[in-house]
Amino acid sequence: MSRKNSTPHPEPIRPWTRHYADGVPAAPQLPDVSLVDLLEQSVRRYGRHPALVFFDRSTTYGELGDQIRAAAAGLRRLGVKAGDRVALVMPNCPQHVVAFYAVLRLGAVVVEHNPLYTDRELRHQFEDHDAVVAIAWDKVVDRLQGLPEDLALRSIVSVNLVEAMPRGTRLKLKLPVPAARKARAALTVKDKVRQEPRPVTSWRQLLKGRPLPQRHRRPVPGDLAVIQYTSGTTGHPKGAMLTHANLAANAAQGRAWVPGLRDGGETFYGVLPMFHAYGLTLSLTTAMAVGARLVLFPRFDVDLVLDAAATTPPTFLPAVPPIYDRLVEGAQKRGISLSGVRFAISGAMNLPVETVRRWEEATGGLLIEGYGLTETSPIALGNPMGPTRRPGTVGVPFPLTDIRVVDPENPDRDREPGQEGELLIRGPQVFQGYWNRPEDTRAALLDGGWFRTGDIVSVDEDGFVTVRDRIKELIITGGFNVSPSEVEEALKRHPSVAEAAVVGMTRVGGGEEVVAAVVPSGEVIDAEELRTFVRRELAAYKVPRRIVQIQDLPRSLIGKVLRRHVKDRLQDPPQDQD
Repeated sequence: MSRKNSTPHPEPIRPWTRHYADGVPAAPQLPDVSLVDLLEQSVRRYGRHPALVFFDRSTTYGELGDQIRAAAAGLRRLGVKAGDRVALVMPNCPQHVVAFYAVLRLGAVVVEHNPLYTDRELRHQFEDHDAVVAIAWDKVVDRLQGLPEDLALRSIVSVNLVEAMPRGTRLKLKLPVPAARKARAALTVKDKVRQEPRPVTSWRQLLKGRPLPQRHRRPVPGDLAVIQYTSGTTGHPKGAMLTHANLAANAAQGRAWVPGLRDGGETFYGVLPMFHAYGLTLSLTTAMAVGARLVLFPRFDVDLVLDAAATTPPTFLPAVPPIYDRLVEGAQKRGISLSGVRFAISGAMNLPVETVRRWEEATGGLLIEGYGLTETSPIALGNPMGPTRRPGTVGVPFPLTDIRVVDPENPDRDREPGQEGELLIRGPQVFQGYWNRPEDTRAALLDGGWFRTGDIVSVDEDGFVTVRDRIKELIITGGFNVSPSEVEEALKRHPSVAEAAVVGMTRVGGGEEVVAAVVPSGEVIDAEELRTFVRRELAAYKVPRRIVQIQDLPRSLIGKVLRRHVKDRLQDPPQDQD
């Protein structure tokens, strides 16, 4: 993981700490325990308090602890042991939280997956991490059964979301009316999942039997906790390795960043998917560590969130900019107050100043922008939760986090203050490397624990960071990372496409959309047919929103496609746009 012949760098000073909100420590005490220990502390302190709410059904911290012990014992009966990988393929639901901590309790490793991934996407990741058990939404089980039989995957646990709902809601979903049938079909499978080639255990069966004994070996902070897949600049996503210490540190840093947060007295909204690094840290670790009530949503739906806000209003709402805009608009139309939301943190894409203004007018609370990557657990920088924040920037480094700005061509050479360069990050939340990818790890982690972000930034004299560009050509759409190479490979599998280049184009209101420039193998390309083809290969958010047919792709002298030039060309669409 080290870089040879690197020049030693002096310990950086942290001028930005003077801009922290009142009460934020420059060097908070980090927990020297595992994520399991943090959760169990909340179980002991807040046993009778609600931990999870799902469609108005509440689970207390005491009940959550009991379910985790039961699920851990069930997984042990399936043969899961310390160090094994266990795949979670679920939307947000109570079973997701229980499964996450049950896997960790055994000393095993969680691997999160988007349940909307296609067969091809799932197969690549399962071939990479060799999970022995998958805990999956019942609508995904048949796709997992279709994975090659020579994989390490031995058995599957099937999760029915409807079983976690209140009895009244379950009864309504059984009504013989079209609306109920449609809602139930979106949540669970009608027929029983097939049992071949891998045996399938229901979630209910998993929890039967004696709970895991307290004497069972516990994980320690340095143990690997999660493999979180993140898109790289080329090829397929890579698995970032995050330890208990990494994730516990980031939860503690986030807790310290919000000095008005009340342990045991907050209501977090889990609108971000927990299979994403952002949702994982804010919902699965931070919320649980502070004893918050976590209201879970299987997907973001404005009316669903506003219905919940009318009865269980949030006090802390992590999200992405489009969600804040839609909630304000929806609340105004329905006459619902959002005034209880004291804190909101936005990430994954640029936060427009107008979104901040509208949200803070509607709530009376604060909305700040943060910055992070999967490799930093994920939050590394944030705007202060107070008057020193600077909209338009991504803020300053979190406590105990250092940054450098370097020459992208030679990361041993620091840029002068105010100059643009690549952002390097060092801190307790920085990952351990990429699973099964030692070369990628050596390229990303330099001597001294510095992580290369691939982002070009500028830093002002106070330490506030503005992101200017990305070396990595990732596309960020709806808060998710899309690898252009992955989409290009899918496009080129269609017989009408000879070549393809995929870029992210800025959309109004922030974020990007996936746009493809394609060279036809024949005379003309049917854009809609091509999108339909790619939709069978990739998750919906990766499918190009616009396909432009061009005669040739701009290339460098060595033949590499110049995506930046492609992007420039698409700023003014040519006449041959489809």
